[in-house]
Amino acid sequence: MNFNRVMGLILIVGGAAFGLATALRGQTQSGDWTIHRSDEPGKVEVSIMDSHGGHHFHSSTDWEVKELTGLDLSKPGRQDVNFTITRDAGRFECEGFVKDGDGAGVFHFISDPKYVQEMKALGFDGIDGEKQWAMAIHDVSLKFAREIKARNVPGLDTDKLMAFRIHGVTPEFIDQIRSSGVNTSDSDKLMAFRIHGVSPQLVSDLRAAGLPVTDSDKLIAFRIHGVSPEMVRSVRQAGYDPEPDKLIAMRIHGASPEWMAELKKCGYDHVELDKLIAFRIHGVSPDFISAVQKLGYSHPEPDQLIAMRIHGVTPEYISKLQSRGMKDLTIDKLVSLRIHGID
Repeated sequence: MNFNRVMGLILIVGGAAFGLATALRGQTQSGDWTIHRSDEPGKVEVSIMDSHGGHHFHSSTDWEVKELTGLDLSKPGRQDVNFTITRDAGRFECEGFVKDGDGAGVFHFISDPKYVQEMKALGFDGIDGEKQWAMAIHDVSLKFAREIKARNVPGLDTDKLMAFRIHGVTPEFIDQIRSSGVNTSDSDKLMAFRIHGVSPQLVSDLRAAGLPVTDSDKLIAFRIHGVSPEMVRSVRQAGYDPEPDKLIAMRIHGASPEWMAELKKCGYDHVELDKLIAFRIHGVSPDFISAVQKLGYSHPEPDQLIAMRIHGVTPEYISKLQSRGMKDLTIDKLVSLRIHGID
């Protein structure tokens, strides 16, 4: 199943995984289906839709054609069809028509009562009719439940199991994350890993770039803010040994390797990372530095540049004072004048 293309329940995380399905479906067990050709060979995009109580529910996922028992898409032209989609949680009896690989019709969902009993025996209880419907939609199979259960994931319950299936937290993914040395096995963190794209490959690439991060929160923050292995490598090649928090702050405030290279052209090479971040926060840009240098201040200290920006010592302010004959003022004097309101 291609989880990236889930259009309905993909936004549901954790305990809210079934809330939408419950609100939208009510007591009905019927609805509409459509089929569209998929870019992946042997698959079709199946959409399940249902309107109830003024709400609309829509789930769209790529499924194997062989899962649609009784459907033959090889026939040309329009044809009436009857086919079944069977899941451990129940089956969808579908009828309608298809033409050249696309089609539409109606379905009726028939739940399997044995599923609830077998899931409860595995420790996954609280499965009502609405949850069973949702678990059928996303193919939360007994095999998947057993394999996830065997990983002894803390905080795992029925809702989390469903969210695992939606977001692609597979048994293989759990094994790979654990073997990478990352300090997490918590169910919420594992889901956050999948949502934000924290993969075993990312951990390996960061390690190869010289940053062996094992803290799960830091890895999630890396992905949210765009701290990539390429960025880590560039910063280290510039002579820094950055801590994870510094890298995150650099990305948040835009202190990129490219921006650092522009500063270097102005004579500011290997400025402390804290001061680089302060540069970005207060607007000490290459253009600002160049303008100050043209006014006779060849190389102000980083702290002086920051103070100038904080207190509003702009190139225009300096030029105005110089036009009045005050041409030998130091940076510190300029800042002092500005603080005391001397214009």
